[in-house]
Amino acid sequence: MAKTKIIPPAPGAYDYPLLIKRLLLSGVRYQPDQEIVYSDKLRYSYRTLNERIQRLANVLTAAGVKAGDTVALLDWDSHRSLECFFAVPMLGAVLHTVNIRLSPEQVTYTMNHAEDDIVLVHDDFVPLMEEIHGDLTSVKGYVQLTEGSARPTQLPVLGEYEALLAGAGNHFEFPDFDENSVATMFYTTGTTGNPKGVFFTHRQLVLHTLNELGTFAAYEDQALLRSNDVYMPITPMFHVHAWGVPYVATAMGVKQVYPGRYEPNMLVRLYREEQVTFSHCVPTILQMVLDCEEGKGTDFTGWKMLLGGSALTIGLASQATRKGMRVHCGYGMSETCPLLCLTYLREDDLALSMEEQLPLRIKTGVPVPMVDLRIVDGNGTDVPHDGESVGEIVVRAPWLTQGYLKEPEKGAELWDGGWLHTGDMASIDRRGVVEIKDRIKDVIKTGGEWISSLELENLISQHAGVASVAVIGIPDDQWGERPLALVVCASGENLDQEAIEAHLQQFVECGRINKWAIPRQIQFVAEIPKTSVGKINKKLIREAVLAKL
Repeated sequence: MAKTKIIPPAPGAYDYPLLIKRLLLSGVRYQPDQEIVYSDKLRYSYRTLNERIQRLANVLTAAGVKAGDTVALLDWDSHRSLECFFAVPMLGAVLHTVNIRLSPEQVTYTMNHAEDDIVLVHDDFVPLMEEIHGDLTSVKGYVQLTEGSARPTQLPVLGEYEALLAGAGNHFEFPDFDENSVATMFYTTGTTGNPKGVFFTHRQLVLHTLNELGTFAAYEDQALLRSNDVYMPITPMFHVHAWGVPYVATAMGVKQVYPGRYEPNMLVRLYREEQVTFSHCVPTILQMVLDCEEGKGTDFTGWKMLLGGSALTIGLASQATRKGMRVHCGYGMSETCPLLCLTYLREDDLALSMEEQLPLRIKTGVPVPMVDLRIVDGNGTDVPHDGESVGEIVVRAPWLTQGYLKEPEKGAELWDGGWLHTGDMASIDRRGVVEIKDRIKDVIKTGGEWISSLELENLISQHAGVASVAVIGIPDDQWGERPLALVVCASGENLDQEAIEAHLQQFVECGRINKWAIPRQIQFVAEIPKTSVGKINKKLIREAVLAKL
């Protein structure tokens, strides 16, 4: 490392640590009376939010929580979750947002692995806690999160959340401490083995928040979140801090709407009644919003929707656009906090019609500021920026997780060569636009060539009769692998194999795909399996299909 000049600070100069508590300062200054809304149940001001965060800190301290302890949270997307996003790490403790959609065995594993001390649990998940409580090795007590009458339970409950807050003091002096202290933790599932613990420090979360805030707001005609917007997450708060946006929205002081349990018709009603202008979700949730009864009769003009987690197809993007939505794509992963890339349109792009913009809008996007992104071949050499050459995305940024909890070998694999390896195959063009072609494990290798499952999904989705589609590779004696497609027909449609093959033939004729990329096996299904965060579950699809071969 180069020898640089360092000037000692003046005596008494304050060394300002980047702590999550700093993110609370501006929102209440600018908009103390702005609203935080919880579904159709509750609303209060930013002034009240700050008071409740201090009350929660007093409750947790009285329960014995101290710096370095871990507090688990099992809740729907709510004002309580937002309060925990701040109060727990501001104490110096670690917030473990438990994935409520994992199996009981996986929840038990993650809570023991994280060494959770206190559990905040919504009544809907009390039965789960009762089932696994005897197997939890570190939990000392529970706080019930109740809407109405508390559910009776034999768990060692310390009290009900609202009652405890009401009885606690409304002032708490949050301490300074090392900005590299761990603030949050959650678990990500892979194709094999137990879920892996991903953790982030105060410094990482503050830097990610400031970067996301600037990037979302900066670019004219494509800003996602500004002071007059109304924000509603449709990405679970247990998953990568709802992509970090609650921290951004709170720092800005914008109106926030938390929908509770995701129910498509309720999401649409909240959009209308609360005048929501910005949300983010995975494509499968967007499809549910568009297809639900409330969605069918609603004009979504003015709703900016950020899509991520899996590829957005041109078919779904067109459907959303026709209903008035403005779609954008973002890219990241659990290990990256998550923001790495975002849709960015230049002046000549914005001059195009919205339909003409869609092929640009569904691409992975341009790396955001402070992200070093390379696309490398198997030797670690950068591929040409020609939009065609494909390699793995590797990245560096100041907010990337530095490893996996208690699994140094897997962390070393993630950071092989000093770059975080995403496992995503992509190209990059001369303008710096990244386009993911597939996950490494999902690439279909047939006859010495490789086929992108995402490309096939995108093309099949353009058939007007297709509601959703997933493509996987299956073993083939002659070619090694061949693609197989699962197709869900749109309401009232009745497609067959020949219809899909005929639709794909046009892309063979124009040179978009080769003829051997057309799936010779197409299964028409009522539903495509999803992961716990709403992505297409190709692991489960492969297992089910291979079991029948």
